[in-house]
Amino acid sequence: MRNSKSLSLKTAVVCASLIAGGAIAANSAQANPFRTNYTADLSGSNLVKGNIWLDSVVLENGETIDQFSVVQSAKIVSNDLYTGGNTGAASADMGDLATVGLSQERVNEAGVVAALGNLNLNSIIDTEDRGSFAIDLFFDKALDNLFVWERGQNSKLKVQALDATGSLIGNALTINSRDARQNGGQGINGWTDAGFSIDTLEIGRAQKVASLGISMADFGIDAPVSGVRFISERGFNGPDWKFVGASAERNNPPASVPEPGTLAGLAVVCGMFAASRRRKASQ
Repeated sequence: MRNSKSLSLKTAVVCASLIAGGAIAANSAQANPFRTNYTADLSGSNLVKGNIWLDSVVLENGETIDQFSVVQSAKIVSNDLYTGGNTGAASADMGDLATVGLSQERVNEAGVVAALGNLNLNSIIDTEDRGSFAIDLFFDKALDNLFVWERGQNSKLKVQALDATGSLIGNALTINSRDARQNGGQGINGWTDAGFSIDTLEIGRAQKVASLGISMADFGIDAPVSGVRFISERGFNGPDWKFVGASAERNNPPASVPEPGTLAGLAVVCGMFAASRRRKASQ
């Protein structure tokens, strides 16, 4: 009987381990500055006006990320009304000669997706200097790092993660792209010069772009998320921004995760095996 109980215990442990292995563990990379690798469609003086495609980012620890998550839907919680001129808050903006993106002053939710749902770094959301907004963004894949680019290197922005129900979770972070100019131009608090400039329809000349990487640990959470809320307030000096996520699937390929039906079948098989052992032990 001792041997039977020992085997049953081992069986239970193995089955529990196999079933638990179906869950995706959080793999939250540490937040750090990153280098932007890109390809520009145009060259010379027009480079800053055309499409600038994100190829990959290289984290400070040497990891190269080229599997991204982009915005697939948006919910405008609030956005100062555009009535002409420099009124309103968030609007869609794009390079003077860009072919992917959108220019829309009174931006709607579809317009937010058109601006951010691509890897063109010259397709952004522009904010008026004294404008206020709160916009929820939902990505096509769960993300474990968030990459932020801000045109002008002169504005603040607040960001917070969302859970699957769209509720705010974790820490609300207020970030300041002016930090990219500090420390002799080397940047502080994770901000760095992104290494390129853009010239969009909303401005008269090219402006430098700053970049910042945010990990789930910065939000105070330990699992990937599929949504974030971005907030600009009066006094933030109108942030002009682009967001792309690092796909968490690069660390946890979906194909390696058993489907719910597979897990249920495994549980049945384990149960049948345990019952068989009990019958044999009783004979």
